[in-house]
Amino acid sequence: MTTDTSTDSKGLSVVIAIHDMAAETEQNLPRFLEMESEAAYEVIVVDDSSTDETPDVLRRMKTAYPKLYTTFLPKSVVFNPSRLQLALTIGAKAAHYPTIVLADIQRPPLSTEWLKALSSNASEVTMVYGGKKEDSPVRVQAWDGLDEAEPLIQKAERRSGKGHNGRWMKLRRGHYDAVAVSRERIHDAIRLFDRRITAGSLWQLRLRVFWKNLTNKPQTL
Repeated sequence: MTTDTSTDSKGLSVVIAIHDMAAETEQNLPRFLEMESEAAYEVIVVDDSSTDETPDVLRRMKTAYPKLYTTFLPKSVVFNPSRLQLALTIGAKAAHYPTIVLADIQRPPLSTEWLKALSSNASEVTMVYGGKKEDSPVRVQAWDGLDEAEPLIQKAERRSGKGHNGRWMKLRRGHYDAVAVSRERIHDAIRLFDRRITAGSLWQLRLRVFWKNLTNKPQTL
């Protein structure tokens, strides 16, 4: 798939990297594909050499959802420091639209307003926070620059995989559901994913995130 820079200037490309997640993909991917949005959007799934039924699930869904595009990361490719970073980069390069949303198949939208909330903001980085229940209010947090949002992304997307666990004080702790980044900064944002964070650095990140969320509270749209 090639990038078409002539498409909707307000469109969004949702990029999701998966590996051996057939059940999660079948259950959650339709939620990304059935959202309401005035802006054009697409969903790009990058399969990181799944060995389960994930490829079959994706093939079935492509026939039902014209907004779904799929690609894959071959097992033979070696990338340092992270295959996740490479998978997201492949998805970002395939994106047609100027705003790229990095999402997780395990954190699907529970509201059809999820994407509409992201598309309503023109900031360089926007984070979306969903509720616990179906059709809960959606909140967004806008950042003028990636540097301001960096601590939240590093903490939430660290390699331990625990960045999004728990619901206690979700907003204050920066437990966003997805992050939208302008095409110009998307590769810098992807470099913040899947990093190893030491215990000492994690405490510093927690303090920075807590302070930033006191001064830049997510807004309900």
